Amino acid sequence: MPTVIHPTAIIEPGAELGADCQVHPYAIVKKGSILGDRVAVHPFAVVGGDSQDLKFDPAVPSGVKVGSGTTIRESVTINRSTVEGSCTEVGSDCLLMACCHVAHDCVVGNRVVIANAVLLAGHVHVGDQAILGGGAMFHQFLRIGRGTMVGGGSRCTVDIPPFVMATERDEVIGLNLIGLRRQGHSAEAIRELKEAFREVYFTAGNIREVAAGALAGGKFKEAATRRFLEFFEGGTRGFSRPRRQGEAGGEA
Repeated sequence: MPTVIHPTAIIEPGAELGADCQVHPYAIVKKGSILGDRVAVHPFAVVGGDSQDLKFDPAVPSGVKVGSGTTIRESVTINRSTVEGSCTEVGSDCLLMACCHVAHDCVVGNRVVIANAVLLAGHVHVGDQAILGGGAMFHQFLRIGRGTMVGGGSRCTVDIPPFVMATERDEVIGLNLIGLRRQGHSAEAIRELKEAFREVYFTAGNIREVAAGALAGGKFKEAATRRFLEFFEGGTRGFSRPRRQGEAGGEA
């Protein structure tokens, strides 16, 4: 299918669009932006705008890369990378709802849903199949794990592990059990994740060391559990914690 660029849309020289894209009226796709096949850009969205980092040099050649099948709704802004030759990245089959912002150097995985007015600061990494509720805000350089659900209006300043539900200010309230089932994880995988969740969050000591010990112990075999535990090896921001002792254990 041919790509359709509607009247009043602006496609700058140096932008690349795949097959069957739709760029709606008043949308802007700036130079250095690369859109995969079947990407829809709705009115007043701006893909590839300059970084809002005060240190950013507009002369730096950089861009934005958007995977196939992604929908970018009204007034979304995706800023280009601050690093020469690099791109801010949004994966395939994502939905970016109206008025959300993806700042410079973010990496958003595949099949991610970012609801209305979500704000991602620079260098945020979002794992595949994450769901970010409306109006949630995310500090620069933090990581959001695969399959995580973050409640609307949350204020997130530290890393959020895979497969959990997070809310309010840096609070984990349990595993995303419905999401895990919808993603096809087996009952055994979910049972093991529950055990690992409780071990990490309700064992006294440094959370990185507890997770590393659980991983090295060899009793956790499922890929999802190992992904959960390996998440605690990286990052620089610290980690979301349970709201109160006992509550998250019940949800998990």
